[in-house]
Amino acid sequence: MFSTILQRFMEKSPVPVMVQVLLERVLSPEKLNAWFERTAVEQYTRELLFSTVFELMNLVIFKTFPSVHAAYQESGEQIGVSIASVYNKLNGIEAKTSAALVRDTASEKADIIEALGAVRESWLPGYRIKVLDGNCIEATEHRLEVLRETKAGALPGKSLVVYDPALEMAIDVFPCEDGHAQERALLGQVLATVKPGDVWIMDRNFCVRDFLCGIEDGKAYFISRQHQGLCWEAVSPQRYAGQTETGKVYEQWVRVVDAEGKARKYRRIRVSLKKATCDGETEIFILTNLPKSVASAKLIAELYRKRWSIETMFQELEAHLHSEINTLGYPKAALFGFCVALVAYNALAVVKAALRKVHGEATIDNELSGYYLAGNIARTYDGMMVAVEPEDWTVFHPMPLTQFAQVLVQLAANVKLVKFRKHRRGPKKPRPKRDKHAGQPHVSTAKLLAGKKPSR
Repeated sequence: MFSTILQRFMEKSPVPVMVQVLLERVLSPEKLNAWFERTAVEQYTRELLFSTVFELMNLVIFKTFPSVHAAYQESGEQIGVSIASVYNKLNGIEAKTSAALVRDTASEKADIIEALGAVRESWLPGYRIKVLDGNCIEATEHRLEVLRETKAGALPGKSLVVYDPALEMAIDVFPCEDGHAQERALLGQVLATVKPGDVWIMDRNFCVRDFLCGIEDGKAYFISRQHQGLCWEAVSPQRYAGQTETGKVYEQWVRVVDAEGKARKYRRIRVSLKKATCDGETEIFILTNLPKSVASAKLIAELYRKRWSIETMFQELEAHLHSEINTLGYPKAALFGFCVALVAYNALAVVKAALRKVHGEATIDNELSGYYLAGNIARTYDGMMVAVEPEDWTVFHPMPLTQFAQVLVQLAANVKLVKFRKHRRGPKKPRPKRDKHAGQPHVSTAKLLAGKKPSR
């Protein structure tokens, strides 16, 4: 069924193979180009295929090459167009197209995780949790002519990302080309995706009256930290509701009047913190429309605390993948790069799901290092693609979903977890006071190791 060389990579380097078979199944060139023709509005294909641009960007995201230009330099003859044409294509990819790429591929990858039987238990059984947060792409280099005379950081855009903790994937993104735009301006787009039974967990920046009421009107639920600008009125006094790891919990009913003058009754939960936040706050307030019969005040407080899982996702994107390419100054190109990074992150989520299926959740959660996982892919991927013939990968295209899931399980069983084990450091020692030696900017390390005092 598999070629000899592919079989060897499956046995010796299963992680890069898992990533590639996912790309072949979900993002094959044929599927990508057909998908692009269906979704693109303004842009069209002349000579340079969308799949080629995606492949170049994917090589950069996985750190196989440091830049788009370096990736192009490796295979420019096969691409058949100039690097200027590549950048022109990148600079014109519509933000909605980039968002649709994340959304559509996440749906297909979710089906694979379900076929693996590796969907995590919901934080709130019977409901689908969606964590919402914003991400601002880091400032780019001043390569564009309009940026060369300014010292200010050049922001190429921002986005809202929706994270599903049961899948450990980014399932949706709402990009914006204006780096100075208020994130709340994108909430109308988010509201259009709300489905009955959703539970949206979000920070106070998204605690907007119309958005909260819109979620409720969509027969969904929210858990949001209260923004001080939200108008509300107490309906009942606070009552003690118990204690969590972070502090004491109190609860009361409040009234919020919507734009049409209709009164909405929500639960307001106060957590009196044992330890102040980094901003010096000693208590936080959370609003929710979840019934008490579904979630107690203590559980609401715990669910909101888990919101930080999306922050972990952003940290892993930055640390393990090249998610923000500061040489891409044009907003459309920068946003496309970020969305391709989300697609790559979701591919790794499927890999982790297969590993959980074989090695157990606790082992993968506690021992697997995303850093070593991404590093293994970056070191092996290019050589693997040179060694394995392109037609050898096509066997995964028509494969039934259940059989494909079995292949992923087989590959996961070949992974030697010792290569990807986390190395936790102990607690940091306090930094000692450093001596200053006037007129002596350097010291000899060898002399200090030998126990000699630096000369004055």
